[in-house]
Amino acid sequence: MDFAPSPRAAELTARVAEFMAAEIIPVEAGYHLDLAEARRTGDPWTPLPILAELRSKARAQGLWNLFLPREHAGEYAARFGTDGGEGLTNVDYAPLAEQMGRSAIAPLVFNCNAPDTGNMEVLLRYGSPEQRAEWLEPLLDGRIRSAFAMTEPEVASSDATNMAATCVVEGDQIVVNGRKWWSTGVGNTECRILIFMGVTDPDADRHRRHSMVLVPIDAPGVRVERMLPTMGLYDEPLGHGEVSFADVRLPLSNVISGPGDGFAIAQGRLGPGRIHHCMRLVGLAELALELACRRGLERTAFGKPLVSLGGNRERIADARIAIDQARLLVLDAAWKLDRGGPAQALGEVSAIKVAVPAMAQQVIDMALQLHGGGGMSADFPLAAAFVSARSLRLADGPDEVHRGMVARLELAKHRTPGRLDSGSGSG
Repeated sequence: MDFAPSPRAAELTARVAEFMAAEIIPVEAGYHLDLAEARRTGDPWTPLPILAELRSKARAQGLWNLFLPREHAGEYAARFGTDGGEGLTNVDYAPLAEQMGRSAIAPLVFNCNAPDTGNMEVLLRYGSPEQRAEWLEPLLDGRIRSAFAMTEPEVASSDATNMAATCVVEGDQIVVNGRKWWSTGVGNTECRILIFMGVTDPDADRHRRHSMVLVPIDAPGVRVERMLPTMGLYDEPLGHGEVSFADVRLPLSNVISGPGDGFAIAQGRLGPGRIHHCMRLVGLAELALELACRRGLERTAFGKPLVSLGGNRERIADARIAIDQARLLVLDAAWKLDRGGPAQALGEVSAIKVAVPAMAQQVIDMALQLHGGGGMSADFPLAAAFVSARSLRLADGPDEVHRGMVARLELAKHRTPGRLDSGSGSG
């Protein structure tokens, strides 16, 4: 088991860190001030010009579409990817994602932001040549953005079999109906396409009922009903929206892979995406710890530095230990995903989805406490960081589902043949 990045990945990680230090970090505070002004004047959904400038610089330096997976990148890595003309393994991409997690805008700058990365991987793995030409290439080129429409407001979406939205085959068309929410990316004025998941055949096997459909955002019957705040934050310029689909008629060729393949696609999409989310959270926790240490050393109270008061040194030590543990857990999941695919890393990927957001919440909360009232304000990135960590305990499956998967796999090791397991088997 070797978690060391390849020489190419190590070089790219260093280059990403250098680019962030030179180009992103110096302008990020100003970016957030300009975004606040855009909120005040009423248009925070159009990406600010500085993003286009930074993206152009990153692409010129070969730091573009870093997420492209080695086994599926093919010609696209040479045309739209990073220096070297090939994709990266999950283990190699992990330290890059960690670096990007230290900044709210870095994933956008390098064209590595969710949900676009997951949607691009779906098209890479399962899309037809025509679907790739129409939607994947503009996404890789950074000309458009996308959204993923799966979660629904009227059902417990942690259980995909509850899904009420439908995509029914009628001749040479697919007819889409339903309501989705928490569709990340639909607020962006550059969003052009949604990947919609719905029920095609309710009587089929539970893993063959669903399909995924490419739905242009301007298709007749598609309506963004509202943008949703996450604990008071709208996450501009991407945002999370509630979207209705009313008799949206599309060519059958808009179905990805084929009718009934939606569940399999979802499983293939979410494994790498969860690695990306968790490594970005490790980077965010590293930033929070760094800010906590600086604050604790620079501020004094009751005649002592803050780090010497109230057990703060022990809290900092615990944070260091927790971050390092989480990083190793994610690298282990990435390594197993690289070696055996999603089916061989189910438990490990579920484990990191429980452990890493909880770790990040704890570390960020400690940093918030050391910053006092300032930590709750927009003067520091900690309040937004805490919201991000908390929301990821629900995104891509809530903690309970992932704990259920880990427990099911663990119990299977010890079950007596022929004896039924009466527990719930989430996942």
